[in-house]
Amino acid sequence: MKRIGVLTSGGDAPGMNAAVRAVVRKGIYHGLEVWGIRRGYAGLIDGEIYRLGLRSVADVIQRGGTFLRTARSQEFMTEEGRKKAVEVLNRFGIDGLITIGGDGTFRGAMELNRLGVKVIGVPGTIDNDLAGTDYTIGFDSAVDTVVDAINKIRDTAASHERVFIIEVMGRYSGEIALTAGLAGGAESILIPEIPYDPQEVCDRLKESYEKGKKHSIIIVAEGVASAQRVADDIRSLSGFDTRITVLGHLQRGGTPSSFDRNLASRLSAAAVEALLAGKSNYMTGIQGSEIKLVPFEEAINKKKKINTELLELAQILAR
Repeated sequence: MKRIGVLTSGGDAPGMNAAVRAVVRKGIYHGLEVWGIRRGYAGLIDGEIYRLGLRSVADVIQRGGTFLRTARSQEFMTEEGRKKAVEVLNRFGIDGLITIGGDGTFRGAMELNRLGVKVIGVPGTIDNDLAGTDYTIGFDSAVDTVVDAINKIRDTAASHERVFIIEVMGRYSGEIALTAGLAGGAESILIPEIPYDPQEVCDRLKESYEKGKKHSIIIVAEGVASAQRVADDIRSLSGFDTRITVLGHLQRGGTPSSFDRNLASRLSAAAVEALLAGKSNYMTGIQGSEIKLVPFEEAINKKKKINTELLELAQILAR
């Protein structure tokens, strides 16, 4: 293997630049040429490929987003589009590919592998919803963003004695909501893994109010319901005055945490080593303190279990 490519795909996540940096410098250390592919699979099909050197990734480790950019490609969803992508890789003489992203990125990587491309994935998604890895790149930074928002909103909630509902991202995973809610002292945390019971939420609010707690923070994962729906439910069932905040894409941006920078560096360096060892169709993941190779099939299709004990702990500590 002499020449490898690297791309970022799907939703951006803090730490993606650190991941690309590690691929480039680890690859060059081992005598490889490293070529960057702009705009994910869309850019691959269009041939937006250029060589990256040591200085190409200088001063990017602290930057959020991805300097390679990212995009979604309808053309890549087709067999014809994927074959075109393989032709482009062959034309540029790229022997192996490293894809940084989430489950959609890895599904695309699996299809490329089926067509003969050697490919290793690096988990980059704030959702932390991939099996086989304790953490994905960007998750820790997104949680920090949410906790900072909770801290600020609590000041206003306390001042006005109101209930605030904060909607966070995560698609069908409650990882961000649960982790940030516990760290931020949220009174209620609503996650997709546990059925949503509006009456139970209201009962908890009334209990807190009777004990002298005149304000509350409720964290709701987007996979449960919208913050507006939860606010409407609370008003109709309890009469409490509510306000909503939807954090949205704030959670994707900003400077990556030191944890995410280190995680990105380790996982991406391991991805280069995996390609050099002839491996393909795997994701690099972290389990405990160890870096592991996880088959794409397992990472995508095996459901990641959420630690519901943390939800119980959060409820106890928020009393």
